[in-house]
Amino acid sequence: MSQSPPTVIEVAVAIHLDKTFHYRVPDHLAGRALPGHRVFVPFGHRKLTGYILGYVAEAPDSKLKDIIDVLDPDPLWTNNELEFFRWIAAYYLHPLGEVIKTALPAGINLQSRKGEPDSERQVSGGRSIKRERFYRPTVTAEAGRQPGSKASEILEVIREAGEMPSADLRRRFGQCTTQLKRLEELNLVQVEEREVYRNPFGEEAFERDTPKGLNVQQANALNHITEALNIGSFSPFLLHGVTGSGKTEVYLQAIAHALTSGDNALVLVPEISLTPQLVRRFRGRFGSGIAVLHSALSDGERYDEWRRIRRGQVRIVIGARSALFAPLERIGIIVVDEEHESSFKQADGLRYNARDLALVRASMEKAVVVLGSATPLITSLYSAKMGKLKLLSLTERVENRPMPQVTVVPMQGIKETISPQLARALEDTLAAGEQSLVFLNRRGFATFLVCGDCGEPLTCPNCSVTLTYHRQRRQSVCHYCDYAVPAPGTCPACDSLEMKELGAGTERVESDLRQVLPAAILVRMDSDTTSGKDSHSRLLKRMADRSADILIGTQMIAKGHDFPGVTLVGVVNGEASLNMPDFRSAERTFQLLSQVIGRAGRGELPGRVIVQALDSSHYAIQCAIEHDGESFYKQELEFRSEAGYPPFTHLAALSLSGTSEKAVQERADLTARLLGRLKKELSLRIEILGPAPAPMYRLRGRFRRQILLKSPNRADLRRLAAAWQSRHEASTLVREIIDIDPVDTM
Repeated sequence: MSQSPPTVIEVAVAIHLDKTFHYRVPDHLAGRALPGHRVFVPFGHRKLTGYILGYVAEAPDSKLKDIIDVLDPDPLWTNNELEFFRWIAAYYLHPLGEVIKTALPAGINLQSRKGEPDSERQVSGGRSIKRERFYRPTVTAEAGRQPGSKASEILEVIREAGEMPSADLRRRFGQCTTQLKRLEELNLVQVEEREVYRNPFGEEAFERDTPKGLNVQQANALNHITEALNIGSFSPFLLHGVTGSGKTEVYLQAIAHALTSGDNALVLVPEISLTPQLVRRFRGRFGSGIAVLHSALSDGERYDEWRRIRRGQVRIVIGARSALFAPLERIGIIVVDEEHESSFKQADGLRYNARDLALVRASMEKAVVVLGSATPLITSLYSAKMGKLKLLSLTERVENRPMPQVTVVPMQGIKETISPQLARALEDTLAAGEQSLVFLNRRGFATFLVCGDCGEPLTCPNCSVTLTYHRQRRQSVCHYCDYAVPAPGTCPACDSLEMKELGAGTERVESDLRQVLPAAILVRMDSDTTSGKDSHSRLLKRMADRSADILIGTQMIAKGHDFPGVTLVGVVNGEASLNMPDFRSAERTFQLLSQVIGRAGRGELPGRVIVQALDSSHYAIQCAIEHDGESFYKQELEFRSEAGYPPFTHLAALSLSGTSEKAVQERADLTARLLGRLKKELSLRIEILGPAPAPMYRLRGRFRRQILLKSPNRADLRRLAAAWQSRHEASTLVREIIDIDPVDTM
């Protein structure tokens, strides 16, 4: 009798190779090596975690290696999720194994180094599973033996509750291991050890909330969304609502409708700083059955939340961009709040955009997707105009509250960070018992020069972007075409020699405010003060409970927060983001200013805003202070059309970096020539810009250059990128990364 052929499986491995591999399954693992499971496999001189994609009907190679072990009792992804992963890998030109690794909770994979004995690895492969002891009273107990006063008190609490976990008992009685052991010896309690989930919410309380009445525009938006939910097909909406117009209430009631229909909901926010406030609102409305996923969770908490979702124990998932991969089934609605935010784009590794992929996943799930923002992306508004998104508009604030009044303070000749006008307004607000925000509109890293007399920045004559000041090179350089002039230099507008760097840090602003308002209680929110666990929530809570008077910060305080006590917003360096060497600088300036202006007057009292700027004449600033999004959209769209940028073209960026400046430059030139040949061979309509130095030319000891690809045809762009990826030979000296649909060309 002939022997049956061995089972062969296709396995993806999380390494940067755009291919999958085949392995044999030994007989003793045949029943466990199923699609959706992880396996431990030999790979060269290492042992790695692999992901079973499926079976192979015919072994392509008779010398295949055996898998070492199967790591999971249950599958980690469904067929639908695998289809989603394959789409992502194909679109972003990224290895499937790394896509799956990104989608799974951190720390779940195994890896061994050369020569490491198999016995030293942990086959469990996942996060350690938390277990806890639960105590319940026995029906009968031994007579004549007393447990002691503290043990008796503990026993009484256990009897009243019926069952108590050890963690709750320790919180109430402190160290009580001896007493619990004594109760167990006397057969007064029974003990059972069970698996428990780590609680990312801690002991935080939340207030119960009920649905609020909707105005006409909110009700109209909700009706459109619920009608689409009832149909059960892919329906993309753009909810464009001014700040304070009640977009979150529309989300909540739409999600409630989806839950009633038996569907689940996924909610994405751009920053973890927005998560606590939103989660409190959702817990108040829906109670339990909510999971959170974001980078501030410990690996254990993230693993537990992932397991709860996988096991179908939650109905709503809320989180930052990685929550897009939540193993949530029966998705009826996906909400992307603040859809304009660039932080939905992953900056390294798998460079996916969660905002874009929300549309893809909703399409695959036949779900409704709601993209919400007070300042939508230019590309989103254009898609709505073209009929690709259904536009829902909320043009008024709830309860007819007025938009805040905005005053511009010209800063020419003023050396102080805080102008006299803003200082007086802050004093008046503090005296009235109200709260303020002070927003520092600051560049991320590069510095630019402006004229101290007329306020004009140094700009490129070829590209209409600001020149970046390189202090060490003493040059101001365009990072699109490599145009450069000596720096500091003179102002091209008025010939002044008073060129100065623009920018001040949040610590400087805080220090100046302490001198101006010594009695005020200040809270600073930036990367330095929000690095610890739950730091965002603690800082925001001080504004919510009115224990702080003034909140100081950069972009993270401009997004989505709702503080009814804030009646004054001050903006420092109003035009700073306008001078970034990026074609999106005007859009981002309008979004930032509009968002932070919208933090004022969201309660019963009206709000006011003071914007400090050297030059406020740009249409992005004028439209923001006049609350005129329509005019900004028209002017910006005209600029994009003339310059050939999205939504009229699609982009891909190729970044090259290395520790040898010469090697990076030579490789960049070689790559540009290869791209040019491929473009000609394939007859593609593509513009190749560069190579040019990256705006941050040297980062962590690596020199950086970049090539930007532009095309009106997305398919042409991806064909060229894929052809380059398959034709180029990897360099040992230069790292090359392709970024499809970049949102930051810095």
